[in-house]
Amino acid sequence: MDQEQKEWHKQFATETFNQTWDLMDKQDKDQAEIDRMIHAAHASRYHWEVVGEAVNLARGEWQISRVYATLNRVEPCLYHAQRCFKITLENELKDFDLAFAYEAMARACNLAQDQVETAKYITLAEEAGADIQDEGDRKYFFSELHTIYPGS
Repeated sequence: MDQEQKEWHKQFATETFNQTWDLMDKQDKDQAEIDRMIHAAHASRYHWEVVGEAVNLARGEWQISRVYATLNRVEPCLYHAQRCFKITLENELKDFDLAFAYEAMARACNLAQDQVETAKYITLAEEAGADIQDEGDRKYFFSELHTIYPGS
């Protein structure tokens, strides 16, 4: 693959990742927007697989899991959380990425109503989150983690 093709894949990976975020943040999505959000998340993950590194793959799986969490779709949420977690551990990703891998597992387990596993992964996420070096990233992480149990 030549450099121009790599840049094309990277551009689409980034654009679809950002489009997914915009759609996740949008209130009152219609069915077309929900479908676009799902497809954009998967498209981003695909394009990162072509040109990205392990961190991009883990983040792509995290984002897909989060999309399905917002839609209350247990099975695909759990599947992609597990993929994120596996990629993160196999590639020894740390800091922000490790914390969010635990967060994805906690969110998916909570959606599946498995409170034992939810509690386990929240504890692991809190421990990993405390080790996030950048203060802004750490605050953001904990604000997201606390959305699993609103009001906690």
